[in-house]
Amino acid sequence: MNKTLTATLVAALAAPAFAGGPVLLEDTEVVAERPASNILIPLLAVVAIGLLISSGDDDEPVQPTCTSC
Repeated sequence: MNKTLTATLVAALAAPAFAGGPVLLEDTEVVAERPASNILIPLLAVVAIGLLISSGDDDEPVQPTCTSC
């Protein structure tokens, strides 16, 4: 019984030492990120302004018609 207990204890204590495997470090190259193209926001703004201008305020108010007068 003592041999089994000792073998189990040794295995339990030694397992975490090899749990993760070897640590390999790689040289990584840092690449500067290119700024994102911000053409989408001004383009959408121009389209929205164009739609606002083209819709205008040229709607005539609707005059109610009186059929019982």
